[in-house]
Amino acid sequence: MSVNEELLPLRNKIDGLDSELVRLLNERAEVAKEIGEIKARVGLPVYRPEREAEVLKKICGKNEGPLPNESLVAIWREVMCACRGLESELKVAYLGPRGTFSEQAMIRQFGSGVVGMPSGSIEEVFRKVESGDAAYGIVPIENSTEGAVNRTMDYLLKTSLFIVGECSIPIQHNLMTRSGTMEGITRVYSHPQSLGQCVQWLNRNVPSLERLTAESNGEAARLASENPAYAAIAGEVAAKIFGLQIVATNIQDSNTNRTRFLILGREPAEPSANPQEDKTSLIFSVPHRAGSLYQALKPFDDFGVSMMRLDSRPAKRGTWEYFFYTDIEGNMSEPKIREALEIFREGCASLKCLGSYPTEKNFRRADTKGSNL
Repeated sequence: MSVNEELLPLRNKIDGLDSELVRLLNERAEVAKEIGEIKARVGLPVYRPEREAEVLKKICGKNEGPLPNESLVAIWREVMCACRGLESELKVAYLGPRGTFSEQAMIRQFGSGVVGMPSGSIEEVFRKVESGDAAYGIVPIENSTEGAVNRTMDYLLKTSLFIVGECSIPIQHNLMTRSGTMEGITRVYSHPQSLGQCVQWLNRNVPSLERLTAESNGEAARLASENPAYAAIAGEVAAKIFGLQIVATNIQDSNTNRTRFLILGREPAEPSANPQEDKTSLIFSVPHRAGSLYQALKPFDDFGVSMMRLDSRPAKRGTWEYFFYTDIEGNMSEPKIREALEIFREGCASLKCLGSYPTEKNFRRADTKGSNL
């Protein structure tokens, strides 16, 4: 038996399965359209992060292989994105131009079928969502190497928006130029966080190269594409978009480098199917007296509420006062979280709740095959 004769029945089987998949996908899309009509009638949003997290958790829980959960999550995000598109066009603002890690995070969270709105700054992302030009926004909040993104933290304090979700992506930085060499290169551009994430490599390999900041890695790549004396640090996608050649790959100082992004919306998210695995984000200040921070945070320990993060930013009043940013595990709808927050509020000089929202943890625990989401 020839190889083609051996493959023919298997290929015919795949063709049959593909036909059935197309039928089922369209059947799912019809149901999604009906859901969209109901949502439109009662004024519900098209994108429901808590519902999508629940769908992904169920899909992973039913997976018996050989496909890893990571692959199924990516496939189902695109399926949900396509079905969402039948309900309404979804516009999402991100830190642009094209080719940034923010754009990658947007596609990972929402799917490739959304209408991306590249923005020149983090402030512009906030502004587009606040004004209604975009339904949602996505902004970087922290990096595993460089820590918090200060501009995002500052705008979270000012905004009326809510955090409705989060996602994280691995960060791989590349040095790129128009020529593909470093000959004649006098300066390198990148986002401040990216420069910090590559500082050891830069010190070892190009210590004399002037380092300048850009609003985003995509903007850095654009600048390098316009001047043969400039280099940029950005992702591989940016090199393709702006016609640059990669001189060195994976120049980040840590191989486990990841950035976490927040999804911003005008309305808070509903509790997920696993509210104990949701996250609640808060900004608070405490009275200026000894022990006030300890006393304010004590209710979380008393009620067994896990704090997942604690950062501070100057209040910018010239009086050495600070705002504290914290994430706690659990949804505000949970009784113990609600009780802890009531007592916590009493010990604060000010308190702003940015919302409770599903995290990747909501469906990651269903993965028993070790795939890295």
